[in-house]
Amino acid sequence: MKFCSSCSASVELRIPEGDTLPRYICTQCLEIHYQNPKVVVGCIPEWGDRVLLCRRAIEPRIGWWTLPAGFMENNETLAQAAARETLEEANARVEIGDLYAVYSLPHISQVYVLFRARLLDLDFSPGIESSEVELMNEANIPWEEIAFKVIHDPLKRFLKERKNGRPIFHTGIIERTKK
Repeated sequence: MKFCSSCSASVELRIPEGDTLPRYICTQCLEIHYQNPKVVVGCIPEWGDRVLLCRRAIEPRIGWWTLPAGFMENNETLAQAAARETLEEANARVEIGDLYAVYSLPHISQVYVLFRARLLDLDFSPGIESSEVELMNEANIPWEEIAFKVIHDPLKRFLKERKNGRPIFHTGIIERTKK
């Protein structure tokens, strides 16, 4: 950050009085500009024993498979964000169910929230960020082509737990992986 979004003056990085972390502070109006993690929200859309996956049409990881998810917008709830992202990426309508997982991704300053969801019908198609959407059972999921660890690991866990009849809430940290 170089300039204040309130008055356009330059900013400097320093620890404000009464704080413990460096923040960008305007040299003129003294506005403190906090930078906080982004919230990514998604869901596992289910239809029977299958889940809906989207092939990414955008970077990062264009051409790889993922669950519908994206950044939460202002003025929406977590559940609304998950439903909106599913509609945007897969033109699919869902009923958002239980919260399934929350992961911290400190290396990219994100928090990832994943819900269970039930597809309301089979009327889905690729949205603007997807080149393909498909209902897949566990045996057909292209595990080596799942775009992100934060999708791969919870989806594997979910399918195993669902098979055992008891998906349970998880929380954890997804660390940076070597490519």
